Amino acid sequence: MSKVVVLPAQNFSLNISEIAPDKSISHRSVMFAMLSNGVNEIENFLRAEDTINSLEIVKNLGAKVEDDGKIIKISSSGIQEPFEILDCGNSGTGMRLFCGLLSSAEGHFVLTGDKYLRRRPMKRVTAPLISIGAKLDGRKNGDLAPLSIRGASLKAFDYESKIASAQVKSAMILAALRADGVCTYIEPELSRDHTERMLKGMGADIKVEGLKTTVTPLKNLLSPLKIRVPADPSSAFFFAVAAAIMPDSHVTLEGVTLNPTRIEAFKALERMGADISYELRDDKYEPVGNIHVKYAPLHGIVIEENISWLIDELPALSIAMACANGESLVKNAEELRVKESDRISTVVEGLRACNIEVDEYEDGYKIIGSKLQKAQVDSDGDHRIAMSFIIAGLKCGMEVTDLECINTSFPNFFELLQKITQVEFS
Repeated sequence: MSKVVVLPAQNFSLNISEIAPDKSISHRSVMFAMLSNGVNEIENFLRAEDTINSLEIVKNLGAKVEDDGKIIKISSSGIQEPFEILDCGNSGTGMRLFCGLLSSAEGHFVLTGDKYLRRRPMKRVTAPLISIGAKLDGRKNGDLAPLSIRGASLKAFDYESKIASAQVKSAMILAALRADGVCTYIEPELSRDHTERMLKGMGADIKVEGLKTTVTPLKNLLSPLKIRVPADPSSAFFFAVAAAIMPDSHVTLEGVTLNPTRIEAFKALERMGADISYELRDDKYEPVGNIHVKYAPLHGIVIEENISWLIDELPALSIAMACANGESLVKNAEELRVKESDRISTVVEGLRACNIEVDEYEDGYKIIGSKLQKAQVDSDGDHRIAMSFIIAGLKCGMEVTDLECINTSFPNFFELLQKITQVEFS
C-alpha cells in the first residue's frame, strides 16, 4: 500500500472508542517495568510498530513477557546484556529513552532504527549523558544512530537544558535513578510529564517544582505498574480536526488522556473557534476522559508558546489553519525540523500543493486560510504528515503517498476514517 486516494466527505457525527492507545505511555510502560520488583500489568498497550519494537527490546534485555492479547505482563530480574542489536524502528522516543535507561546498566548495547530514525539527531541526549559519565558513541560523534552504549557509573548532576524536550528530560531522569547522588534537571518550559507521573506512581522519589525536577537515586526497585493505557490525544486530534473543519460535524473521542501537557493542541483549536468540551472519567497515573468536538467557523491564531506540548499535533493543526478565516502564525517551533521529517518543510510543501499561501521561516510558518484544493502529497515517511493531509482530503479529496509509516502509531486509522468517507488504495 503506497498511495491512498481520499474522497471528499459529508458532515458526520461519531463516537470513537477505538482511538489508538497512547504511544508515549506505551513506550514508557514497558521500559519502566525493567525497574520494578514484581509483575507489571499493562492493558490496552499500543500494538503498533514503534511500541512493539520497544516490547521486543525489553525481551532482549531479559524481561519475561506474557501476552494474552489483552493484558501484557512483564517481570524483570534486571537488565541483561543482549545478544541482539536493539532495533527501535522509527521511534525517537524509544531510542532516546533507552539511552538513559541503559547508560548505567552493566553490559554493551547497540541501538539502531530505520532509515528515517538513523538520520535524526541524538546528540541532544547523548551529550548530556556523556557529560555525567555515560559511555556513548555513534555516527558523527554520537549524533546519529546506530548508537553504542557501554554501561558506566553515572555522576550526580545539576543540568539545565536549552530545549524543552520530554525525551531529553526522560532520558536524564532515567539516568538519575542510578546516579551516585541527588540530581536536578531544569528546562526552559514545561515539557510533557508522563515520565515523572508514572515513575512517582511506582514509588520513585521525584519532586517537580515549576521547571525544576529533582530525582533521588533508587534505593530499592520500584513497585510494578498496573495500568490501562489511555487513548493517545495526538492520534485523537486528527479526528478532532476532521470535525472542526467539516460543517455540522461532531465527534466524541473516548478514553483519552487529559494530561494538560498533552491537550494543548485541542486548546489551540478551541482558540480558533471550535466547540470543544472535556469530561474527566479517571485519574490514577494520568487524568483520563472524553473529549467532545463540534464544528464552528474557525479563525486564524498565533502559536508561539508551549510548543513542546503540541509539537506532534502541529501538522494536523496546520490543516485547520488552512481552512480558517485569516492568517495563522507558528513561531518558536524549530523542533519541527528534527522530527520524523522536517515538518516545517513538509507542511509548507504540502499546503502549497493544495493552493494555500504559506510563508516558511526557520522556526515556523504563516498560513493564509483559503479553500483547499486536491493535490498529491508525499509524506516523506512521516506518519503525522501522512494522516494530516489525509484529513485535509475530507474537504477536497487528496492523494497521499508513502503510507507504511502510519502503522508506527495508528494501525486502525483507515478503519476509523472509512466511517467518514471512502478511500481507495493502490
